[in-house]
Amino acid sequence: MTRQNCWDFMKCGRQPGGPNTHTLGECIAATESRIDGINGGKNGGRACWALAGTLCGGRIQGTYATKLANCLSCQFYELVRNAEAGGFMLARDILDRV
Repeated sequence: MTRQNCWDFMKCGRQPGGPNTHTLGECIAATESRIDGINGGKNGGRACWALAGTLCGGRIQGTYATKLANCLSCQFYELVRNAEAGGFMLARDILDRV
């Protein structure tokens, strides 16, 4: 079963070939292949909260530590956490791979 990735849910347009890559660049969540498959996503598409440089609230976010509070209240984070239930990979484990 294909699971929705963050760029589809958030409609940011920063995935490779997306409409906003010319102004905002490609998002690390869409290109970070070292965490491909985590929480059932493509590249970092279902682990975006653990990656610096993702887009939130119209702004590119910084380090994991500075963006974590925003991510924990994000609808997409909640969707993934609930969908993956016991198989949900925690940020500390994701960070070990990047």
